[in-house]
Amino acid sequence: MNKCSLIPLFAAAVLLAGCQFAGSKQQEITEEKVPVRTMPVIVEEVPQTYEFSATVEANVINNIAPQMSVRIQKIFVEVGDFVSKGQKLVQMDDNNLEQIRTQLDNMEVSFQRIDELYKVGGVSLAEWDAQKTNLEVMRTQYNNLVENTQLVSPIAGVVTARNYDSGDLYGMGLPLLVVEQIAPVKLIIHVSESFFTKVRKGMDVDVALDVYPGEIFKGKVSLVYPTITAATRTFPVEILIPNNTRKVRPGMFARVTIDFGSEPRLLVPDRSVIKQQGSGERYVYVHKDGKAEFRIIELGRRLDTFYECLSGLEEGECVITTSLNRLTNGTEVEPVNE
Repeated sequence: MNKCSLIPLFAAAVLLAGCQFAGSKQQEITEEKVPVRTMPVIVEEVPQTYEFSATVEANVINNIAPQMSVRIQKIFVEVGDFVSKGQKLVQMDDNNLEQIRTQLDNMEVSFQRIDELYKVGGVSLAEWDAQKTNLEVMRTQYNNLVENTQLVSPIAGVVTARNYDSGDLYGMGLPLLVVEQIAPVKLIIHVSESFFTKVRKGMDVDVALDVYPGEIFKGKVSLVYPTITAATRTFPVEILIPNNTRKVRPGMFARVTIDFGSEPRLLVPDRSVIKQQGSGERYVYVHKDGKAEFRIIELGRRLDTFYECLSGLEEGECVITTSLNRLTNGTEVEPVNE
């Protein structure tokens, strides 16, 4: 056999040996375990404080207006004025009031005469009843007219709107004035149905306002609505703030914090949580039997460097916190915790 014929055989042998070496090297790399750090899933008592946003509202809003079209004689207050309950706000034209008052005086005199005659048998009971009924109707008419001529505030509050001037003819449109009660003020928050059995009337709450940074106002739950809104799975809760200083005003943005006490919660380190692209789901890798096990989880609130874990994990399981980009489901791993 000549030398030329030996060359192909030698090359084939070298190539075969190289392939075997590369294959064994690849197998070595494939079988290499990924070093990882792990942390256990723990259970701790966690304060159950939740924040809800709301807009401050007046506790009561009164639209001040007469029940008929009449000319405005004088308005005694301006927007921003604080008024007391029963304070006279507007004087309407009183010509009709004077006429009714004169008629009422005449009827009262007439009834006194009828009453004296009835006592001595000068008139029948039917005549006495008719006269008395007419007098009571006239008194009611007069009192209604007084209420619509001298407009007073039914509450203590602040004037927030004035839509007419003295001398204008009121035309049954917008109210003359709007008076709002701001001591107390109220908030309406919408709470998840999962807290329906935990919210109760009289609960203390903390209220923060953006306009007063760092200051906390105290409030109480004044009303818990009895039904759940099906579309949002929430129920309204009304909160009252005494607001004796009148610093809190309707329209302000508020954040309400309610403390539901403490409850045991599963906690998972935030370093172990991965967001699944395209779906928004969260998952972790659990160290189990020397391998990384893919596990979808449901998270609650973030608490410093941990998340509440609502489902997907159990206490004592160890989640992987490092080399996450090198892992897939079933990857062999080796814990290297110090």
